[in-house]
Amino acid sequence: MFWVRFLVLALLSQAGVTQTSSSPTHASAPPNPTEEQPPLNTGSLSFPWSHLRLPENIVPLHYHLLLHPNLTILSYIGTVRIELQVQNNTNWVVLHSKGLRITTATVLDQNLAHLSDQVLPVLHNPTHEQVAIFSPRVLTGGQKYFLLLEFGAELGEGFYGFYRSTYRTSTGEMRTLASTHFEPTSARMAFPCFDEPSFKANYSISIRRSPAHTALSNMPVVMVLDDELMEDRFAVSVRMSSYLVAFIVCDFRSVSATTASGVKVSVYAAPEKWEQTHYALKAAVKLLEFYEKYFNISYPLPKQDLVAIPDFQSGAMENWGLITFRETSLLYDPTTSSASDRLWVTKVIAHELAHQWFGNLVTMKWWNDIWLNEGFATYMEYISVDTTYPKLRVEDYLLDTCFVAIGRDSLNSSRPISSVAESPTQIKEMFDTVSYNKGACVLHMLRHYLTDQVFQIGIMRYLRRYSYSNARNQDLWDSVANTNSLTITNRCSHLDLTTMMNTWTLQTGVPLVTVARQGSRLVLKQERFLRTTHPSDPAWPSLQQGYLWHIPLTYRTDTSSSIHRHLMTTLTDSVEVGEEVGWVKVNVDMAGYYLVHYDGPGWDDLIQLLKDNHTALSFMDRTHLIHNAFQLTTAGRLSLDKALDLIGYLRSESHTVPLLQGLAYLEAFYRMVERMDIPDVTHNLSTYILWYFRGVIDRQTWSDKGSVSERRLRSELLSLACHLGDLSCLEQAQRSFTHWLDSNSTLSLPADVTETVYSVGAQEDSGWASLLHIYTLSLSETHKHKILSALASSRDTNKLHRYLGLEGEVIRTQDLDSLIVMVARNPRGHHLAWSYVQKYWSTLVDKFQLGSFSIRNIIIGTTGQFFSTEELTEVRVFFESIHEQASQLRVTQVAMDNIQKNILWLQRNLGTLRSWLDQQID
Repeated sequence: MFWVRFLVLALLSQAGVTQTSSSPTHASAPPNPTEEQPPLNTGSLSFPWSHLRLPENIVPLHYHLLLHPNLTILSYIGTVRIELQVQNNTNWVVLHSKGLRITTATVLDQNLAHLSDQVLPVLHNPTHEQVAIFSPRVLTGGQKYFLLLEFGAELGEGFYGFYRSTYRTSTGEMRTLASTHFEPTSARMAFPCFDEPSFKANYSISIRRSPAHTALSNMPVVMVLDDELMEDRFAVSVRMSSYLVAFIVCDFRSVSATTASGVKVSVYAAPEKWEQTHYALKAAVKLLEFYEKYFNISYPLPKQDLVAIPDFQSGAMENWGLITFRETSLLYDPTTSSASDRLWVTKVIAHELAHQWFGNLVTMKWWNDIWLNEGFATYMEYISVDTTYPKLRVEDYLLDTCFVAIGRDSLNSSRPISSVAESPTQIKEMFDTVSYNKGACVLHMLRHYLTDQVFQIGIMRYLRRYSYSNARNQDLWDSVANTNSLTITNRCSHLDLTTMMNTWTLQTGVPLVTVARQGSRLVLKQERFLRTTHPSDPAWPSLQQGYLWHIPLTYRTDTSSSIHRHLMTTLTDSVEVGEEVGWVKVNVDMAGYYLVHYDGPGWDDLIQLLKDNHTALSFMDRTHLIHNAFQLTTAGRLSLDKALDLIGYLRSESHTVPLLQGLAYLEAFYRMVERMDIPDVTHNLSTYILWYFRGVIDRQTWSDKGSVSERRLRSELLSLACHLGDLSCLEQAQRSFTHWLDSNSTLSLPADVTETVYSVGAQEDSGWASLLHIYTLSLSETHKHKILSALASSRDTNKLHRYLGLEGEVIRTQDLDSLIVMVARNPRGHHLAWSYVQKYWSTLVDKFQLGSFSIRNIIIGTTGQFFSTEELTEVRVFFESIHEQASQLRVTQVAMDNIQKNILWLQRNLGTLRSWLDQQID
């Protein structure tokens, strides 16, 4: 209690307030701090608020937060003085608090005089994570007051709130740090606050620490008090939402540089990983400068820190001025990081820096529109990295982003981009493929429809209009449609843009456009694309009822190099293409978020085109055709042999993206039949892949030479070849592994093939044990992730069982979800992983929180390996056994839909695949 009282006095002194004794007969006088005051009678008081969302009658203006974390006893104490604007008369202040011990509550008037000489009662509503403070004197509307709270808590064991993290030095010393992660609803776990995005306020933060540590927060330090304990006082923040507040106490080292506009950029990491920070620093400076120019809005803070946290659940978090990352998302070691690792680090930094404008400067009004943050940040990754690091070929990955979105959106269980979300669990689930991937792809479609310049001016207008404020869907459309500097005539009016975009953000699913030639016209029909329901199914009409998109169609023909455009706003439509046209490719470069089915001879025409002259189509168009064909096969709308014939041209394909797209489907089929133990199909498919792609496999070198695209192809091709049992691949991988072990792991393996070499070496007992030992010593998290993947590839179920038990002892909890999914993808481990999830479900929820990405990843990653009705029943029974939790989650229905899709694929396509392979082998 001594430290709490000391903190209160210090906090008041920062504001220039001196506590003095006054007559207790004055209600507004502060009580004597040395005397215990009688508490108010709370017997007649009940919690005054029954809603999940806070009342709007009180608005926070400024938080003065003082914290003292103790990294030895792993707890902290603090005080917060919140300046409040009262809108209507009330006796209650309702705000958020979760897991905090609030020891004292005081309400002060504008002059910082106490409104009561009694201890104010604090009522708790744990279900809604709220507290209410009762003031015996009415708080008058139109007036400002201050709420002063003293509190304490343990540093959290998980990944939310103010939590502890540890790392081990190369000498074996364990060191502790404290860090925060608040998005979406966990600021309330660190300090009492109005923890909703629309309650923006300024923050003045002070942190007490030992001289051996460094304190970081959103703003730079403006004053350091040096006593037995250090106290860092940070500059007043800009107005921001509570989920963007951040603070860290650690012993990290940093590297710094300054942007052209004078922003100091620093990258922090554990001291022995400091050498891995330099690439991130260069990328951050370059990307921050790009965004300032692109948005034509200066970055508003004097500094931007990027910090690699050893224990971190997500990839990164965009806290304003203090971005936190998982180590694999920020640190880059040229000796162990592959080309894909470098691209990943660059994209994550680009994503989080984009958030400094989309999310931080302008924040969604409520979590139902989180896509305004995440969809934009995801899309800006591609725009920014394509400009700043063109050699990384980031455009090669945009299609895959949209393919992943379609995979989720073509299930019955999908949701609209903008969806209702009220509880913390529902809000966490909003951070999903729909918000990120689909949001980005819909923005990509809008940009291509409006032109790059109109799109850019529109979002600049949006950012300026809603700076330091909150916005909704409609605000974005208004900003873009009101862009007067360039005309959008003949494409979109203000009303049309809102109507058009609402069909993409307020409606579930992805459309399928069916194209048929009738003379000189192209006849079009749109419907909702579903992979688990066929038009012959009795439920089909009800699942299509009411669905209509405004689709910005594009198409190209063999008679012109021009891109033709047409806005389709009805269920059926047609366009004139001319009698002389031979082939038509709709959705040019997949700029639109929709699939295309070619009725009649349409697919045959395109199959022939690819065989005769595949370069007549762009690599994006070729990739799009491959994706659409196999998706239609899954939905039972196109025969599998037709889709397989489509990729029959791939021996002539020189571009990595379509080549890997076609190969990915063959690999997926192989892993499915291998997992289901269908020997004849497994053998024939393996034989066919190795025979058909022999030339491109043999051209791969075991090195890190070549462009990013060439290195990506090498990595994925050699990994597959070894998995399929290709003798030359296995021999080379084993030789490399033996040489590496003989060198006591001092030999540097080519980073692009390291994981393949480790996976082959891990099949032997000694190799597996050696890799596990090296995992414990490595200082590169990227390197350790490759080892994790290799260890999970063992065909020894005893090792896999042991492997799952290493979490907490050898493997960090943050990696447990990845570990489970890796084991599940192993044909010897999928039932083992699912059994683990069922047995330890409660523990997993305690570690990761219900609705989190990790829980969703575990559910989808394990159940996605099932292909039988028996397994579907088993999963359904398990979900029923945890009904109270499962009923709060969308992901449980997504998992069931995925299994149903797998079952239907086998029923529709296994026989065709077997017959087709028999013909190829013959």
